[in-house]
This record gives sequence, C-alpha cells and structure tokens, in this order.
Amino acid sequence: MAKRYLVAGTGISGIGAANLLLAKNEEVTLYDGNEKLNRDDVIAKLVKPCDIVLGELTDEQLEHTDICVLSPGIPVDAPFVNKIRDKGITIWGEIELAYRYGKGRVVGITGTNGKTTTTALTGEIMKNYYKSVFVVGNIGIPYTTVACDTNEDTVTVAEISSFQLETIDEFHPVVTAVLNITPDHLNRHYTMENYANVKMSITKNQSEEEPCVLNYEDEILRQKALDVKNKVIFFSSKSDLKEGVCLHGDDIVYREEDDEIKICKVDGMKLVGIHNVENVMAAIAISISMHVPVDIIRETIKNFNPVEHRIEYVATKNDVIYYNDSKGTNTDASTKAIEAMTKPTVLIAGGYDKGSEYDEWIESFGGRIKNLVLLGATKEKIAQTAKKHGYENFVFVDTLEEAVKESAKLAKPGEVVLLSPACASWDMFKSYEERGTLFKKYVNEL
Repeated sequence: MAKRYLVAGTGISGIGAANLLLAKNEEVTLYDGNEKLNRDDVIAKLVKPCDIVLGELTDEQLEHTDICVLSPGIPVDAPFVNKIRDKGITIWGEIELAYRYGKGRVVGITGTNGKTTTTALTGEIMKNYYKSVFVVGNIGIPYTTVACDTNEDTVTVAEISSFQLETIDEFHPVVTAVLNITPDHLNRHYTMENYANVKMSITKNQSEEEPCVLNYEDEILRQKALDVKNKVIFFSSKSDLKEGVCLHGDDIVYREEDDEIKICKVDGMKLVGIHNVENVMAAIAISISMHVPVDIIRETIKNFNPVEHRIEYVATKNDVIYYNDSKGTNTDASTKAIEAMTKPTVLIAGGYDKGSEYDEWIESFGGRIKNLVLLGATKEKIAQTAKKHGYENFVFVDTLEEAVKESAKLAKPGEVVLLSPACASWDMFKSYEERGTLFKKYVNEL
C-alpha cells in the first residue's frame, strides 16, 4: 500500500524532500507553519502540484499521514512534532528519506567545526578516483536532490549536522567522521551530553569493520571512542600516534601496523591554520578507508583551495588584508580563525544568540585582536564578557556595512580585518553565506 507523506518546511530541505517524493509519484502534503507565505511562490518550486497547508495542521490532515519528513530547522520537540509523534506517525528527516532512495556507498562527516572544509576536500579526493560522486548535505546541496541520480557504484560524501542526525533511522554511512565536539546549538540540544550523543549517532548503523574517524585531541571524542563498537581511526595535530594520522615534523603521516606513509607537507597546502591541518588529516583517514590511492590523495590536497566563507581571503585595501570567516558561527570556529591570524587584527563579531558563552573566546584574543567591532543581537552580551576579562577596545555598529567602514578606519597598513562572528547569522541575515557575500561586497566597495 502506498504511503502518505507530510513534508514539514518549505525551505531548501523541505522542497528537496517534496520534489523527490513527487518525482516518485508518492502522495505528498507540504506543510509550513508560516501562514503568511505566498502559496504560488511555494508551488513554483515544486516539480508538480501537491496539497499545501500553511498555518495550522488539523487532526483530520494528520489522520491521512503515514510518514512525516522534517526539515532540519524544525526542532524535534516542537509542539506540532510532538502531536505527530503522539499519533504514532513515523518521523524521518530529509537525510533519512534521501538515504532510502539513494544507492551506492555513503561517507558521513559531522562535528561542530570543520565539516564543510573536510567534506569538500573529501569530495574532491573521491571525484579524482571514483566515476560517480556526489557531495551533499549541510554543505548546501540537499541529499534529496541527487538521491535518484545515484547508482550502485556511487560514493556520496555527506556533511551532516546535529539537526539532521536527530531524525535518522536506517541511515548507514560505510565510513564516518566526527571532527570535534564543542559547545554549540545548546538552545536546541539543551545539554552537552545530548549534543555529543546526537553527533555520535552517525555511527549507530555501522558494522564492526566500518571505520569511524575521530579527533584524538578532543577529550569528549576520546571518551566516546571507548563506546564505539566499530573500528576507530584517530587523527591528531599534537600527539605522535602509533596508528592513525598525525604530524611528524612538517609531514602529515598515516600509520598502520608499523607502516608509515608520508602524505604531504603542511607548508605544501593552500589551507592555513592548525584547524585545517586537522581537517586534512580527517579527509586522509576517510580516503584511505575508501581505498583511494595515496598519490591521488596527496595531489588533491596540494591543489585544494579554501572553502568560501571559511578564512577566505577577500582583498587587500590600503595595505590592509580582509578575510571572510562568516562560517565562524560559534566561538570554537571563530577561535580557530583568530589563531590563524599572524598580524594585528580588527575583528568583526556578533549575531544571533544561540545561548553561547564568550569567556574562552575573549581569552583566545591574546595580543592578536587590537579592536573588536560588534553588531547583532549578541553585541551587548559580548561587550559585557569582554569587560569582565579586561578587554575594552570594542565599538558598537548597527549594520555590517558600517562594521566594514569602521574596521577600515581602525586598521593600519600591514594589519588585518577579520569577519569571524562567533555567532549564527539569523538575526540579520538569511544565512552565513549571505552575511559573507555582503561582507565581500562592502570590502570591495571600499
């Protein structure tokens, strides 16, 4: 008997899920709680018409639902989701839906920071060896939009967020990686234990032989490794590992059963910062696990360019260098960008409040951050924390354009202006991509 689907959310994930189901001639109702949405605009994004509900869901509509596909932006404890759960309706996320229709092997990559760079690099390595490769997920391409194009030989490299992992069931990557776990999204997951458990759930369907790549320098992951039933491959930027991926002098090496393979030199990469060394290490461990020849891994790393919005060089204006790190949406990611700076830096920060604390982030400034330009919902909270730690070189601005102009006044020749907000973008922008793109526009207009 055919299943009846309710797809919740009309953003990129919801539309992707609805279109996959409609293409398979499934019975679909597309739902969004925002009753002010333009119905015609929603219909225009669909491959063919379906029932659309805007505003409130009725019990009658739920009576005709077998499976609800949730977009990742919808909390799993939202009132209408609880209502759906109470009625015994199966709840999937769009990752689970895509996996059910997809073919081939999946590589799943998660972590608080570094996911996008690691996923993009791993995807490039796979493309240089395998014929059919898709790079999907939180990186900006919904898995649902390509699932039907996969075949038995396909390798799908998926960046998976904690929001997406909350709604997996049979999703089964053959290789997984958890890059790090630091405080983030606690307004959604409530506790670090919940957050860590959601991240580690990426391994739950793996067999004992299928590897999970973990960061040895992350204390939470080192502890979680004791509970993982499958094979663990560690990487480390600080420890000399007997097995796994680590640094030996300036070389990144892979070690297994007393064998050591030199992969590449740190200064031979276009990526900067120790966090990117770790991202490369994770990609190496994944790629070797996927049986990609070392020479292909080595060559791809050497030629790989930084991901947009992640410590991305923008321009040099009046001998001041501008970097766009709009993807630094939490304090840990922003700290890594700050640590990658080698010159006095004016830092633009602030944004949507995810319930983060900023003490350790302020402490990471050292002597690097000469001025702090604050905007967004968190600017007062950050300023209070900065004062508490004896840092008072901050100014408030109302817009990103004003932040760029103010930073240009504060920075002297030979110095750096860095956008690395340590906050999400949703208070002022649709996404971190929009924030980063506007930053680049304003810089180039200086």
